[in-house]
Amino acid sequence: MTDPTVAASYLKLSGVHKAFGAFTALKSIDLDIRQGEFVCFLGPSGCGKTTLLRIIAGLETPTAGRVEQGGRDITTAPPAERDYGIVFQSYALFPNLTVADNVAYGLVNRRTPRDDVQRRVTELLKLVGLPGSEKKFPGQLSGGQQQRIALARALATSPGLLLLDEPLSALDALERVRLRQEIRALQQKVGVTTIMVTHDQEEALSVADRIVVMNHGVIEQVGDAISVYREPATPFVADFVGKVNVLPGRIATGELSVGTFRLRNDATARAADGEVKVYLRPEDVLARPTRGGAPSFATDDPNVFDAEIEKIEFLGSFCHVHVRSDAFAPNRLTVYLSLNFLTEQALSVGSMLRLKLLPERLRVF
Repeated sequence: MTDPTVAASYLKLSGVHKAFGAFTALKSIDLDIRQGEFVCFLGPSGCGKTTLLRIIAGLETPTAGRVEQGGRDITTAPPAERDYGIVFQSYALFPNLTVADNVAYGLVNRRTPRDDVQRRVTELLKLVGLPGSEKKFPGQLSGGQQQRIALARALATSPGLLLLDEPLSALDALERVRLRQEIRALQQKVGVTTIMVTHDQEEALSVADRIVVMNHGVIEQVGDAISVYREPATPFVADFVGKVNVLPGRIATGELSVGTFRLRNDATARAADGEVKVYLRPEDVLARPTRGGAPSFATDDPNVFDAEIEKIEFLGSFCHVHVRSDAFAPNRLTVYLSLNFLTEQALSVGSMLRLKLLPERLRVF
């Protein structure tokens, strides 16, 4: 696959704006998508991500702005004159056509020779893991299999752009995980520039080269999974992408305080005085038992404090551990701890922990 850090821009959106009467769905969207890149539009329902995808597909016309694909202005071009394949949430297969005819639909419309069509259908069904299913009908397939057929149909004409509109949301949890991995592997193998719309943050983090986080018709942040997760640009991104602790705080003369507790955080030295919110991921809180022979944290570290376990949520190999501390009262913290750690240290509700907040991971807004 082409390295997205050096690849040329393939799809360019400039000042794209969309209004439906008095409602503004998109506000001056600027975005470059590179050749061979897998990009996810991520955001809550109603944020504008599907409207943006439909504008790229020509299913909606922007109120203002410009869309270019491969250097060609396609802002007002009808869907049939654009170079893309699309997969919808609902599969949108023709129930009265066989699998082979569904996959071949776009090729037949282009008057591709019959032998070439058969060869391409066989190739694609093998590619999506359903060889030999040519004569079946969509109703005989599971949801995951139908979505694979929809994917094969979208790729049949070898489009320059693949659009995926929440393609996994109708599937059960296990099938979603399995198919998203297959879609990513297939995209890397084919090398097609891909845009996927999703509201599932885990889905976006696991497959995308870059994530476009959207809210209320604007782009809040664009970046790879690690930067979006660890370095959120806005409070919305910090809160929407992943689980996060949010603590009310205050900055005074360069010092950050939460409750009666003063925290060390290098970024606050350059921040203006006033009320703030402190964002911290549960995995960025380190834990040690307060008893036993395990090495603990230095007691003179300003980011170290003792806390009591109030609740443990079992999630398999890891647990969400909710703790309280007089230093942060009345606020609570959620910490990720491994089941092995909890078991080995015989920790349960009421047990005490010594915690350390990583100063470089505190995000202050």
